[in-house]
Amino acid sequence: MRWENLLLLTPYHIMKPYSPELQNGSSRTSLQNTPRIVLLLTATLFLLTIIPLYLFPLLATSFAWRNLSSPPSSPSPSLSSSSSSPSSSSRDMSRDAMAGVTMAKSSCDIFRGEWVPNPNAPYYTNETCWAIHEHQNCMKFGRPDTEFLKWRWKPNDCDLPIFNPAQFLELVRGKSLAFVGDSVGRNQMQSLICLLLRVTYAVDASVTEDEKFRRYHFPTHNFTVASFWSPFLVRAHEADPNGPTLTGLFNLHLDQVDTNWTTQMTPFDYVIVSAGHWFFRPTMFFEADQLVGCHYCLHPNVTDLTMYYSYRRAFRAALRAFNDLPGFRGTVFLRTFAPSHFENGEWNKGGNCVRQRPFRSNETRMDGYNLEMYMAQLEEYRAAEGEGKEKGVRFRLLDTTEAMLLRPDGHPGRFGHRPDENVTLYNDCVHWCLPGPIDNWNDFLLHMLKNEGGRSAAGRRSRNDRKSTIK
Repeated sequence: MRWENLLLLTPYHIMKPYSPELQNGSSRTSLQNTPRIVLLLTATLFLLTIIPLYLFPLLATSFAWRNLSSPPSSPSPSLSSSSSSPSSSSRDMSRDAMAGVTMAKSSCDIFRGEWVPNPNAPYYTNETCWAIHEHQNCMKFGRPDTEFLKWRWKPNDCDLPIFNPAQFLELVRGKSLAFVGDSVGRNQMQSLICLLLRVTYAVDASVTEDEKFRRYHFPTHNFTVASFWSPFLVRAHEADPNGPTLTGLFNLHLDQVDTNWTTQMTPFDYVIVSAGHWFFRPTMFFEADQLVGCHYCLHPNVTDLTMYYSYRRAFRAALRAFNDLPGFRGTVFLRTFAPSHFENGEWNKGGNCVRQRPFRSNETRMDGYNLEMYMAQLEEYRAAEGEGKEKGVRFRLLDTTEAMLLRPDGHPGRFGHRPDENVTLYNDCVHWCLPGPIDNWNDFLLHMLKNEGGRSAAGRRSRNDRKSTIK
């Protein structure tokens, strides 16, 4: 019923004034005025009652999108999953998405916790997802144990819901996400695609045949995800295909970012930057086009500055490049270093990763090169974040290092290829099985996007502009 009709019904159907003084004139005048006064009072009370009932839900919804700063009224469920079939209705997807958006910022550090059993996992398989790279397709190549699939990350002081693809797609509707870095970053992108394929479909929108630069578009939500291969983040070329360790010798220009990705970033709403294990390879360091040192180059007249020097300088150049990109107003996520888990030898000397359960947090600790790489990233991140605040660029820390330090069981090992494959292949204790622990990185990502409010300054650009530059 419309408000106008309610107001018309109220005074004459509820009020029936009576007075014994109807016989004299003054009484008649008073009686004529009485219904008017009562009518006004009643209408006022009615409006004061009904307006909040209509407006409060609208205000609540608006604040849920715009200002996710208050804690949720009830704890988040330990598990949150939607239909595993692409036939899920759009109505259910929207409802789940709105429920996820109301998850607010809190003081809980989601990156500190333990792995706990999750009998409901995995949420996709190697048979339901076409995006899994062969070398991470552990089940296809005969991995016999499946317990490594049955865990989820539990922060110490709160709960982290399992990735909900419907919520994620609603938050990134009309937007774009780029992964910049090496094959471990691409590993995460493939995980994300597998998770999203549970409720929708994707099409290959790549602009090149090069497998190192791929784009996929989700038409149902006008969402694009892309990968940009840049294992050193800065300009690099191979000077010797063999080098001291037979893995190549590379020249790195540590003060010049790789234009293969920087020239493509401006239209993206979100960018995840990561790099790691390529820096262990022998490398020569250049700054201002002058040789300043190296890492394990074994040249007698060149100072070995170690890989920590190049790692720090490369992230310094890459992160600060976003602050100088014309027109870039997106959000940059720095995904922190992902530890490897070689045991009983180095990667090329028989090392392997054969554990079948996670560590507890009191069973290991971050030290050595894991700690050095991690701290270098944190320090460069803080410096770039400070500059970004002045230039309208947001930086966020996707802090996966501690969680992945506890997952020696999640690597392909010798199950990243056929046992009879006639090539020299080492055990892979760097990448992650799919499905597997790396799916948790997208749990983190979804939580962080919820805290961003689902909308960014970059997202305010017209949808037509994004379509012309991304697709």
